[in-house]
Amino acid sequence: MDPAIKHALDRRRFLTGTGLGFGSLALNSLLHGSAPLTTPLPPAKAKSVIWLFMRGGVSHMESFDPKPALNQHAGKTLPDSPYASVLDPEKFANQRVVVEGDANGQQRNKLYSLQTGFQQYGQSGTAVSDWFPHIGSRVDDISIIRSMYTTDNNHGAQVQFHSGRHMLDPHEPTIGAWVTYGLGSLNDNLPQFINIGPRFFDKRDGHYLGPAYDAVSLKIDPKNPLEFAEPQGAVTAAEQRATFELTNQLNRLSGQQYPHDPVLEARIKSYELAYRMQTAVPETIDFSKETEATKQLYGLDEKETRPFGQQLLAARRFVERGVRFIQIMHGDGAAGAWDQHSKLKANHSKLARQVDRPTAGLLTDLKQRGLLDETIVVFATEFGRTPGSQGADGRDHHPFGFSIWMAGGGIKGGTVHGATDEIGFHAVEHPHYVTDVHATVLHQLGLSSKYLEVPGHKRIEQDHGHVIHDILA
Repeated sequence: MDPAIKHALDRRRFLTGTGLGFGSLALNSLLHGSAPLTTPLPPAKAKSVIWLFMRGGVSHMESFDPKPALNQHAGKTLPDSPYASVLDPEKFANQRVVVEGDANGQQRNKLYSLQTGFQQYGQSGTAVSDWFPHIGSRVDDISIIRSMYTTDNNHGAQVQFHSGRHMLDPHEPTIGAWVTYGLGSLNDNLPQFINIGPRFFDKRDGHYLGPAYDAVSLKIDPKNPLEFAEPQGAVTAAEQRATFELTNQLNRLSGQQYPHDPVLEARIKSYELAYRMQTAVPETIDFSKETEATKQLYGLDEKETRPFGQQLLAARRFVERGVRFIQIMHGDGAAGAWDQHSKLKANHSKLARQVDRPTAGLLTDLKQRGLLDETIVVFATEFGRTPGSQGADGRDHHPFGFSIWMAGGGIKGGTVHGATDEIGFHAVEHPHYVTDVHATVLHQLGLSSKYLEVPGHKRIEQDHGHVIHDILA
């Protein structure tokens, strides 16, 4: 094992073994063997994160970034429109993307009109698509960032959005792994990092942090929420406990023989946690004690909204019980259901109906319970869609400018930050690479990625990102 990693593991064991509850400042001083930080870490404004990720690429122009110019010039190719300058590769070199390849494709496409209308909502008067009226009703609680960009033009951008690295680069831990690594546990009976919903491409999170920081995948199915957690066959509780205790003893013996093996350490912890979760997880996703009004708030009374609504209601219940990071992936299939190269109107509107009411319900429920102030909600996707059409009625992948939004945990509601150009091609005002979202989340949790670095694994500046201070209250 790398001596630096062994050193960090030894110090982390000492820290967690003391049970004294050191804060992140003391934790990082111990891990790095350094003097107290000259620049203090930010005060924590939040405790947990609910990360909603729409897999496949939501069209920013039909969700949170209206572009009426597309209607005015629909049918024109980019070179024949007033917006030919977006094809200039030097003009947007600061975004670290290669424009030429996509630009050639854009010359073959024609500008495609907006497939839905927009309405202004809330005291802020923020425009939101007619496909997301319920989220629109909560717009004064959210901050829309209309100037995101990434550098992967394919769905490996899902990996990039979560880790900051291109899928073909050496793998980095994901934002969920960094949060749980930096903050530790609030509830020893539940995993601190949960994934709900489909994952493809890279399904790990911890990478060089170790498997202990991978997400635990759950299904919101009261009969079988955690695959392989229930004993097989007619096994009594006493027999199961005896088996568990024997396995634990054998693992501990191996742990004494290999005291610095992070995989073994993670395995021991996973066995212990799995045993405790057999009771804690089913109780958390048992909605029988929730009021009918709460169930309706999440859309559990409608077939179309029930699956996502159940996931979000479970997320609220996990947050109440101290889970740090709940990651919910929407959109099945390898690429993700939001990947509309054709039939964009029919498919995007259907998917929006699945998530709109439950997402607004989550914000409402968190707020009325006093949890929104300490919970960051992120609604994101890996990239946007092209201003031009693909085929007759779809849009292609578009990494150069797209939208996400954030709420809660000290995020300033009712705000719009950044902008794309008149047709939504490039992020032109306050452009933000995806790790700026990571930096902002960590900042609100009282962390900084630069103080979470592991010896022997130097991260590049782009991995750290920059806090988006303009959206903070």
